[in-house]
Amino acid sequence: MQDIAEIKKIPFLDVMAELPSPGDAELLVVGLESWQEVTANDPELAAFAVRLAETDAGPKILASVFGNSPFLSSCLLAEPYLLRHLVEEGADRTHQWIYNKLHADCELDADRDAVMAALRVAKRRIALLTALCDMGEVWELMKITGVLSTFADTAVEICCRHLLKSASDKGELTLPYPDDPTKDSGLIIIGMGKLGAGELNYSSDIDLIILFDAAKTTYTGRRSVQDCFVRIARNLVTMMQERTRDGYVFRTDLRLRPDPGATPIALSIGAAHVYYESQGQNWERAAMIKARAIAGDLTAGREFVSFLTPFIWRKSMDFAAIEDIQAIKSQIHTHKGFSKISLEGHNIKIGRGGIREIEFFCQTQQLIEGGRNPLLREVTTLGTLSQLAAAGKIGTSVREELQEAYVYLRELEHRLQMTHDEQTQLLPDDPEDFRKLGVFFGFDDAEEFRKSLRATLETVQGHYDELFAFEETTDRKAGRLVFTGADDDPETLVSLGELGFENTSAISQKIREWHHGRYRATRNVRSQQILTSLMPNILEALGDTSNPDAAFTRFDVFLQKLPAGVQLFTMFKAHPSLLKLLAKVMGMAPELAETLSGNPMLLDGVLDSEFMAPLPPKDYLAADLELILSTARDFQDILDYTRRWANDRKFRLGVQILDHEDHGTGLGATVAAGPAFSDVADVILEAMLIKVRDEFARTHGVVPGGEFAVIAMGKLGSRQMTPASDADLIFVFDTPEEDMVTDGKKPISAGLYFTRFCQRYINALSVHTGEGQLYEVDMRLRPHGKSGPIALPLASIHKYYEDEAWTWEHLALTRARVVAGDAALCEKTEKMLREIALTKRDAEKIREDTLSMRARVLKQHGSDNPLAIKHAKGGLMDLEFLCQYLRLKYGPEHPDILHPNSMDSLKEMKASGILPEETADRLMDILKLYLNISGLKQLCLGGRKIDESIPLALKNALAKAGEVDNFDALAKKLKTAQDDIDRLLNDHLAGD
Repeated sequence: MQDIAEIKKIPFLDVMAELPSPGDAELLVVGLESWQEVTANDPELAAFAVRLAETDAGPKILASVFGNSPFLSSCLLAEPYLLRHLVEEGADRTHQWIYNKLHADCELDADRDAVMAALRVAKRRIALLTALCDMGEVWELMKITGVLSTFADTAVEICCRHLLKSASDKGELTLPYPDDPTKDSGLIIIGMGKLGAGELNYSSDIDLIILFDAAKTTYTGRRSVQDCFVRIARNLVTMMQERTRDGYVFRTDLRLRPDPGATPIALSIGAAHVYYESQGQNWERAAMIKARAIAGDLTAGREFVSFLTPFIWRKSMDFAAIEDIQAIKSQIHTHKGFSKISLEGHNIKIGRGGIREIEFFCQTQQLIEGGRNPLLREVTTLGTLSQLAAAGKIGTSVREELQEAYVYLRELEHRLQMTHDEQTQLLPDDPEDFRKLGVFFGFDDAEEFRKSLRATLETVQGHYDELFAFEETTDRKAGRLVFTGADDDPETLVSLGELGFENTSAISQKIREWHHGRYRATRNVRSQQILTSLMPNILEALGDTSNPDAAFTRFDVFLQKLPAGVQLFTMFKAHPSLLKLLAKVMGMAPELAETLSGNPMLLDGVLDSEFMAPLPPKDYLAADLELILSTARDFQDILDYTRRWANDRKFRLGVQILDHEDHGTGLGATVAAGPAFSDVADVILEAMLIKVRDEFARTHGVVPGGEFAVIAMGKLGSRQMTPASDADLIFVFDTPEEDMVTDGKKPISAGLYFTRFCQRYINALSVHTGEGQLYEVDMRLRPHGKSGPIALPLASIHKYYEDEAWTWEHLALTRARVVAGDAALCEKTEKMLREIALTKRDAEKIREDTLSMRARVLKQHGSDNPLAIKHAKGGLMDLEFLCQYLRLKYGPEHPDILHPNSMDSLKEMKASGILPEETADRLMDILKLYLNISGLKQLCLGGRKIDESIPLALKNALAKAGEVDNFDALAKKLKTAQDDIDRLLNDHLAGD
């Protein structure tokens, strides 16, 4: 046993610097009392405690530990012999003593519980040893981080040896060297991050990538080699991080492996090769700078790290890669005033002026220059700074200041983590706790600590900002946006929140999935690079919508369905307005967003300078479609080309409705778009009629002299088509003689020909192809309704409306017009419709039948909700009833009112005096209101109802379309309009 004089000569006490003062007097008292109790129970420890108390340094060690760190206090009370060993033998011998004890307790035949207990005891001893050597400045920073990293390597290796032997004992693996289980085993453990660089911090997690080489493995189990190594990986994590009565070893993170959300925790070496050769991202190149084989089959592990060399270190940096690195810089950069340096509550790792900025300062320059200069491939941060200075990339003063700042911040990080053994870099919020941390760091004067810390952070910030300076745009709203790695970046979540997103963590995770190439559009490295640079713009655009989370979700669906990304992302980059338009669609128009997701190339047309202009006249549209169809190779091409052509124009009109309050007509966007939607439908109906007839003629020929025409009813007939309108049709044919047959290879009767032809025609219009569908065809308004023939001769139709048709059918016929077919029959059909419309009818019967029909419709569909535009009492259906009734009643005496379009008809009723001027104007205003609101609703919501759950942006747009200030005011305006329509309709149908 050594005496006091001998203890005083021990190098450890001699080389110790001035230890931190105790920062918490109460903790100190409790700790010293506990120390006395622990040492009093053992004569050797009691004698050592007495001798230690009589030295100069001994009481200071105890005071520094017990007065600052509850965690170190618990370690010292659990390991008093370690302090004795340290004082008597020195740090290096104590370090070796810990390893000797560990290896003795972890022989190959030791069971798992014994191994886990030994590792945890050793970790506690390493924690206490490194803390004391840190506090006393016996070891410099890199020695401390190296000791921690080496212990992590050893702990993982011991677990691997145990688990491989266990698998061998169970008959699952045949090991090449049973006495040395990891040798040539094919189990590869790659240390990443600080562990890989040998820079592990005091309470760090360890980041691992676990691989296996099946070619080196002899698997003899019942399942698969993949399953075997996944279980080994899972058990490795358990052995390392499960908390027992002895604590834990290291929290273990496997999320830096390739695409962690989609790959097993143990990945085959072949799969890893393919990933890094085809999908690896620039942030992963930065992470792989520090990759190191730490355990398992070290030969295979080193070969894998060597394989990564071309991936990490590119000999020539292409423009796209440099641009991507610049994009990452701009994401991490925070605007002046956005994230200022703070002290209480500041994050010394990822906050401004923190450790991450020094690391990124090094890594980005390494990525750019390391391919050409192997000296810059240094894994340590301090070593990289030296190499950058040697290569002339930074000045000597920059190197010295950043090295000093790095050591300062890492040591402060250690003291912060030593306090409670927490993986944290957040400085205390509480001023008293902040003061205590300063004392533990060697600053008895709190203000001096604050000045020193601020100066260090500002030094780092200054050099970082100088390196990553870029032109700051005034319209940039996003702060720090970083989606690299496996964890959420806290400041990024704050930035997302400030942009308006609520579920920030889910959004951050989803964006990381984009970058991992989960979707076809982001699988290409180039697309990932452009997407990285676009990310702030995308998030700002979506954040500007009324419900950013919902808009983001729709954008994600859109992205999922994209066949490729480079072309579209490049388009967004070149035309930011396109991205803003897309965000508007995603935020306001779920139905249009779904359409766009199914056909993203519709966005191409937006770049046309004429995109926001009105569609050209119908004859121009017809010529344009015919030109496109002339290139069709077969009928399938015809189906696809017509849909693509129609969808382009429907999308254009839909965007115009979204983007404009009106089109200069004063009618409102939807009313103004109605004729254009109808022109598109007319052109499609005519073109498809010709193509279907030509296709049908290949087999059956045609009916000699036979003619065909199409009557449009409903919104198509009245030229009030909206984005989601069906095509209500009646088919008419005429033949020179009865009982005629076709003149083709397979002749059929005229009646059967027109029936089958109409069926083929309907199918060509309504069938879904890869390009969608044209129109849902509704034939219920034809004579005899659902039970009637699909096509009728002209004479039969005329006779039906003269002799059999119900009043409601005559009401519907007031909106009829001929839209396609053979010219002669079209002219005859128009004449027939005119004759029917001019037929004088019993006014009382018309009134009673209209009243009865209205009652039935209200009973079946009526609603008291003013937002139910169509079926509310006094809504659009009632307004159309009124217009149709007036046309039917007054048309024979006033032919000018017989327009299929209700707005045009009302104008003529006003001019002819059928309606008082004030009443006619009111009806036209209400019709405009209903159509604009209804059309916008169909565009944005499809079949969904307007209610409180719709996006705020849509509420505002609906209010704007209704020419009111807000959504509540719109409901009131609609209710007033519906009351007026209900009153007017009741007045006209009241009778004498």
